[in-house]
Amino acid sequence: MTLWTASDAARATGGQVTCDWVAQGISIDTRSLQPGDLFIALKAARDGHEFVTQALEKGAAAALVSYRPPGVAADAPLLIVADVMEALAALGAAGRARARAKVIAVTGSAGKTSTKEMLREMLADFGRTHAAEASFNNHWGVPITLARLDPDADFAVIEIGMNHPGEIAPLAKMARPHVALITTIAPAHLEAFDDIDGIAHEKASIFSGLEGNAHAVYPADLPTSPILDAAAKASGASCLPFGAHAEQVRLHDMTQTDAALVMRAQVGQLRLAVRLANSGAHFGMNALACLAVAEALGLDLPRAALGLGRWQPPAGRGQRQRITLDPVEDLSFTLIDDAFNANPASLEAALRMLVGLTLGQGAGSRPPRRIAILGDMLELGPQEHALHAAIADLPVMAEIDLVHCVGPRMAALHERLPARKRGKHVAQVDELLEHSKNLVSPGDIILVKGSKSSFVSRMVERLRALDATPR
Repeated sequence: MTLWTASDAARATGGQVTCDWVAQGISIDTRSLQPGDLFIALKAARDGHEFVTQALEKGAAAALVSYRPPGVAADAPLLIVADVMEALAALGAAGRARARAKVIAVTGSAGKTSTKEMLREMLADFGRTHAAEASFNNHWGVPITLARLDPDADFAVIEIGMNHPGEIAPLAKMARPHVALITTIAPAHLEAFDDIDGIAHEKASIFSGLEGNAHAVYPADLPTSPILDAAAKASGASCLPFGAHAEQVRLHDMTQTDAALVMRAQVGQLRLAVRLANSGAHFGMNALACLAVAEALGLDLPRAALGLGRWQPPAGRGQRQRITLDPVEDLSFTLIDDAFNANPASLEAALRMLVGLTLGQGAGSRPPRRIAILGDMLELGPQEHALHAAIADLPVMAEIDLVHCVGPRMAALHERLPARKRGKHVAQVDELLEHSKNLVSPGDIILVKGSKSSFVSRMVERLRALDATPR
């Protein structure tokens, strides 16, 4: 498929091409670049201009640059612009302008990427669906997603995140969604905001990008819901709040089993059930939000509910796995990998998943336990000590047997825990890895949760390595 011709890309960016070329994709990383991609020489940890030669050697169709890098041939296929980041934004805006897809934009303090992937699964039954790669949700991720958008796609799901005030509105206006979805509002990125109301106002700015016969989808049951509701109404969009107390998209109940979460809802006059394999209760509200999107798009709701049932949590986002310690005696423990990100709301949800599962078969004198290995929650600002300590006071903690803490911020939780629940506290996860074999016993359920840069994902890898299943 031809994604961009040289002339189209030059027209979109105002740049100059050195020769004619045709690109089938967009890449910002030579490690994942595919032959035929347009390589974007962004300046991040390193200047992408340093990798132009390598990109062309790997088969890039051309490179988007602000100058010809040293060693690059005079006849090399280039698109030369004044500023690469501004040109990428222009390319993304042009990609959006030529698309015929219904565009859904997703933001929220937690669950953005999981909800985006749920929407991808659901919408695939109704047409060609394009969605953001991984967590491409910032000032370069959104335009890349739009620049990669097939003009003939039926749906596009754009994830929009933020780290500071004023970040969401420009990206929403670039994406120009027909449906904008806010998953939830929770303490996250508080170091950049005065309070959670500030986060709600920033997330609600996604509605400023809505256009046409647009719909705003947002939680109905939060303390900050009135802020979201006011912003949605101010945008002129049709409002579709969802939640246990919403009128049009309402949650009836959720049942957690060891195999799945079953969520029952009512959308308008229609009763629906969604079964999410290997999922916790927090994913149920994300699925409810997806049903609200289906309603906004006028899709067949029973078919949408079935499509959502194909989704499963990916690695790092609540994925569950049985780890066999002794295949002869059939002794194992359950591992919950939720190590990609963390804030107080998502951590509480993960702990609820932990206590909702049935303990396995123990062995010896030690009964099976529910154990949490928790890494630091980052970007919580001046309240970070209190927010970490407050985890000890959650009602759900009463049903958790042991908590191991990783990182300097988690020291506040460790100190607050009663002695019987207080496991190890280490400054870095590597100090805990050497104890991995002694941390688990048959029948245990182990949750690993923390912000990505706490590196508790290394503990997930080490615990998976204990699997003695014959290969």
